[in-house]
Amino acid sequence: MPPNTTATTGDKPGKSGRKKGRRARLIVLVLVLAIVGGVAYGAYWSISTVRASFPQTKGSLTLKGLSGPVTVKRDGNGIPQVYASSDQDLFMAQGYVQAQDRFYEMDVRRHMTSGRLSEMFGKGQVKNDEFLRTLGWDRVAKQEYDTKLSDSTKKYLQAYSEGVNAYLQGKDGKDISLEYAALGFVNDYKPEQWTPVDSISWLKAMAWDLRGNMQDEIDRALMTSRLDAQQIKDLYPDYPYSRNKTIVQEGQYNEISRAFEQSGSTGSTSGSTSTSGTPAGTGDTSSSSTPGSALTSQLAGLYNVLDDVPTAVGVNGQGIGSNSWVVGGKYTITGKPLLANDPHLSASLPSVWYQMGLHCTTVSSKCQYDVTGYTFAGMPGVVIGHNADIAWGMTNSGVDVTDLYLEKVSGDGYQYDGGTKPFTTRTETIEVAGGASKKIVVRQTADGMPLLSDRDDELVQVGKKASVANAAPDRGDGYGVALKWTALEPGTTMDAVFALDKASDWTGFRAAAAQFDVPSQNLIYADTKNHIGYTLPGKIPTRSSADDGSVPAPGWDSKYRWTGYIKQDELPYEYDPERGYIVTANQAVVDKKYPYTLTTDWGYGTRSQRITDLIESKIKDGGKISTDDMRQMQLDNSSEIAKLLVPKLLKIDLDDKDVREAQKLLEGWDYTQDSDSAAAAYFNSVWRNILKLAFGNKLPKELRVKGQCLWVERADSTGPVDDDTKVRECGERAADQAQPDGGDRWFEVVRNLMDKPDSDWWKTPAGAGDRPKADNMDQLFQRAMIDARWELTAKLGKDIDTWSWGRLHRLFLKNQTLGTDGPSVVKYVLNRGPWKLSGGEATVNATGWNAAGGYGVVWVPSMRMVVNLADLDKSKWINLTGASGHAFSAHYTDQTGKWAAGELLPWSFSDKAVDKSTGDTLVLKP
Repeated sequence: MPPNTTATTGDKPGKSGRKKGRRARLIVLVLVLAIVGGVAYGAYWSISTVRASFPQTKGSLTLKGLSGPVTVKRDGNGIPQVYASSDQDLFMAQGYVQAQDRFYEMDVRRHMTSGRLSEMFGKGQVKNDEFLRTLGWDRVAKQEYDTKLSDSTKKYLQAYSEGVNAYLQGKDGKDISLEYAALGFVNDYKPEQWTPVDSISWLKAMAWDLRGNMQDEIDRALMTSRLDAQQIKDLYPDYPYSRNKTIVQEGQYNEISRAFEQSGSTGSTSGSTSTSGTPAGTGDTSSSSTPGSALTSQLAGLYNVLDDVPTAVGVNGQGIGSNSWVVGGKYTITGKPLLANDPHLSASLPSVWYQMGLHCTTVSSKCQYDVTGYTFAGMPGVVIGHNADIAWGMTNSGVDVTDLYLEKVSGDGYQYDGGTKPFTTRTETIEVAGGASKKIVVRQTADGMPLLSDRDDELVQVGKKASVANAAPDRGDGYGVALKWTALEPGTTMDAVFALDKASDWTGFRAAAAQFDVPSQNLIYADTKNHIGYTLPGKIPTRSSADDGSVPAPGWDSKYRWTGYIKQDELPYEYDPERGYIVTANQAVVDKKYPYTLTTDWGYGTRSQRITDLIESKIKDGGKISTDDMRQMQLDNSSEIAKLLVPKLLKIDLDDKDVREAQKLLEGWDYTQDSDSAAAAYFNSVWRNILKLAFGNKLPKELRVKGQCLWVERADSTGPVDDDTKVRECGERAADQAQPDGGDRWFEVVRNLMDKPDSDWWKTPAGAGDRPKADNMDQLFQRAMIDARWELTAKLGKDIDTWSWGRLHRLFLKNQTLGTDGPSVVKYVLNRGPWKLSGGEATVNATGWNAAGGYGVVWVPSMRMVVNLADLDKSKWINLTGASGHAFSAHYTDQTGKWAAGELLPWSFSDKAVDKSTGDTLVLKP
């Protein structure tokens, strides 16, 4: 069994309100889990009790509702391949099998998406539920099911639900999972029947996770309280088009651009890429001005709410991305395309992905699917993968599909174009396990924007007292913050999933992608006929010239409302580009000639350009790329910022012999961040301290990363600081200083500022322990090297021969509910880790860490795959955890060790290959 952990180092401390709400229940929970798991005080471990919830994987059983037998074949990792003779049977079996392995996870997710976590976990989740009810994901999902989705999609969703419910039939909580045994003991919770809307709602959660630049909008607005327009521009530099290539460089994109240039049109949205950071909604509607304290306080309050929501979702999109690329046959050893994908998400246990194959015994009009790949437990179909003809991968496009509006609230509604419009209201009742229910009122504008500020009492009071000059004709009763987001409108993404799964060529793929409206994704493509391609689908808004979507806008002025959506045939795509490969890693999709503003907040292309360089280095002089080459590229640990900074750092004069000793680690370092590298440990500490010194005390306090431990300066430390002292002291410091997150935007910020060595950004006062002040870049770098030496002395010891990046850069896998809080015995049962990882921030092997919170791994390649279109059975894949959500299953984290080592598993597809890899076979009979 992998190691267990209480996961104290490098993780967020539990929020006090949530702890108070759960403490009494967890005392009982500890006793229950101790008995069930036999992990405390020598308690007796009953094998039969633990195994009661494990799935049946051999023999046969009856599944009422099937029209014919279905075979489920599982390999040595418990990954299922399902074979059926009709579409409905196939998806019904998918529901049954996923529920066998992951129903507790599925149940938690649907309670999250519907704002009903309090029904399972008590009053500690009420605030999350209030916010999620305000967003109304399940309400939108219900509208999609009723009005948008095709009849066939509805049938598949119904069949899937029937499969889940067939699994639930006749089962008590203890028959489903250990967690239910505990919850049932405490609050009599019993799972209810699954519905099609439960499946659709999860797409909203993923859309939230990939929602674009909403956090940047808030950050820029908050920055105006302390920084001027140029300083904000310093922190949001222009995309480096001349250095880092865009995704689309040829083909249809150029045709669209030329057509608009010839017509003299500028498109139906602003072409502006301004990031001045001045919210248009904080002054006169015809001009911008610095915001008052009211907006700053409101957005800071919203920051608090948003900061907690990803904990409930279980995934976190802030500052993260993904990699995918495809190489055409002319550059591969096989002569056919190779396609790689590794989406980056917060580490969760079990993984957000569930590997599965869905096969019709005979593909026909009655049974249309023969597809395999990564699914979401709780949703039918395959999200990323391949069928017999095509393969596809996804990365987040980052296009701007959210806007925040400052609304002028009055007693009768909200101000709009000189008049008043009424809010649409509804009352929501939140049921609370072990406590009284709570009612909330949700207000929406006429065009469906929920008033997020209603969910925080402080925001309401601030709104009533707001005194923003010239914000609108009449102050009324205050101000509110509303959200416009494409996912709050019914869409057809569920239709797109099924259409992608059965597409057989580029035309079918493009038609399927056009239905993938939310979230907008970069979709890459390859087929067995030796074609490759890329398309950007999605519902992407157009805006007037008054608004580029980079900062909150005035809701009382209609000229800031969206003007429509970009037409599908005007969105960028490429097909068989001359260069022979396509790379997407969250960089800019198109250059500035494209007539529409997709976003002002691209990733800055650090990963994408590194992947491009790796491909170019392999294919130069006639070289060819193999499946294993693609795998090795996914594991590239090279630090691009180190290549820029280390030559400079080696020239810094240092008086202290201990700091010089650390500096020498960088001599001859190849910039590779392997887990056993002492140089990588020291460099990343220097980088973190550069960010802290240059920017930390200059950013508004509202931008601090809440709940994170900042490094505590301990000049007298000669060994590791104990966890209790560290958490206490970090907690005291956290409220005092803001911190940047360390993403590749900060790479670009520092790169640009290195051309301004006397910039005010490089100035910082003297610190504790006689740390010198800095008046320029060289002095700040010197100070960062000193601070880094003593930080690592405190964390890793004085002897640098014992230092390694992996000792700092560790992954802890935590169960997303009962494993995230409470006594250590609960975490011991449910959590796993640590794993010492290579890679780092903005590397291709993106094991991300947050400079504000330490070096612990906070997001990861959530899976990795390489598809070989010449022989699909030679494709490879891996998941972060395992197929099972059962804590004592052999498949709970059986893939994690291989994942951490960079290995991939065989990915069987053909009947012959699947049969060869099959360990267990279960027949579902009608």
